[in-house]
Amino acid sequence: MPSTIAPLLDKAVAGERLTPNEGLALLESHDLTALGRAADAVTRRHHPESYRTYNIDRNINYTNICTAVCDFCAFYRKPKSPEGYVLDRQELLQKIAETVALGGDQILMQGGFHPEFKLEWYEDLLRDIKHAFPQVNVHGFSPPEIHHFVKLNKLPLRTVLERLKSAGLGSLPGGGGEILVDRVRRAITRGKVLSDDWLNVCRVWHELGGRGTATMMFGHVETLAERVEHLERLRQLQDETGGFTAFICWTFQPENTDLAHLPAAGAFEYLKTQAVSRLYLDNFTNIQSSWVTQGLKVGQLALLYGANDMGSLMIEENVVSAAGTVHHLSLAEMQGAIRELGYTPRRRNVWYELVDDPQPAPAATPA
Repeated sequence: MPSTIAPLLDKAVAGERLTPNEGLALLESHDLTALGRAADAVTRRHHPESYRTYNIDRNINYTNICTAVCDFCAFYRKPKSPEGYVLDRQELLQKIAETVALGGDQILMQGGFHPEFKLEWYEDLLRDIKHAFPQVNVHGFSPPEIHHFVKLNKLPLRTVLERLKSAGLGSLPGGGGEILVDRVRRAITRGKVLSDDWLNVCRVWHELGGRGTATMMFGHVETLAERVEHLERLRQLQDETGGFTAFICWTFQPENTDLAHLPAAGAFEYLKTQAVSRLYLDNFTNIQSSWVTQGLKVGQLALLYGANDMGSLMIEENVVSAAGTVHHLSLAEMQGAIRELGYTPRRRNVWYELVDDPQPAPAATPA
């Protein structure tokens, strides 16, 4: 182990907080084995149990019409595009019915910034879903979407969130975080929320008693120091509110985007960044693997590099696949990947509560 990072890894494993400069030193290191070993030790401190978790949900994109312009997005269409769509309400409800039939109890519902739909449209959508499927949690509307609702309706942020919560919004996904550094955000997107407002949407949601996830999409125009700044801002808000249930990071998928000339970050960069995230985010209980962008084997390996959760079975996914990255898993494959590491697979909900029946522990010792 390189002497330059060994003390930092020992510090993190012992539960002491890393500074931004120390986090940067770890990201600059290429000792993936040492980083993974330390991240796994921290994961085991947070999660000494003999299981690792997953959930079953469906990512429903209710519209691809968006007034923002994001160079990294291959999914959105401009408001007058012939390829723009808004899901018919019955089709959307049918997608939820299919999810429930497969054992799912949650939908991840996100879309573009539609220029015409007022807040009442979204309230009606939530009420229709909760009326038809009261048992299903709606993990919906990323912070940038919420910020768009605020601007379009000219209402206070707290009012918008209170009304959505009352209509049936259950939890807030961390989408649209990208890198929480305004230089980066201005370089890759126009018409989209900047860092302070993204964080404030989460802050107010947490103040209302809501919970949600935090994310990071990396491997495009950001520096390593800016990745650390992103982690630092999330850690600070978690200190303040404690409202984040989990952190998920993934690599930018350049194909079919306006940034297709950039080289794609590979598995090494992904595992390194996730490991450092686990070491740095000492106040986050859960770290989620990103098999959707990395594939089954690297997604499985992520469980040894700081993740304690395999993520969602993801019955449907449109945004990453629009960028040319398509990975599919069956329930048996996801459970098998967890078992191969010596853990028992357990299904959980968005709040990381176990929702399945306990299974016999595997004969193997966790790797």
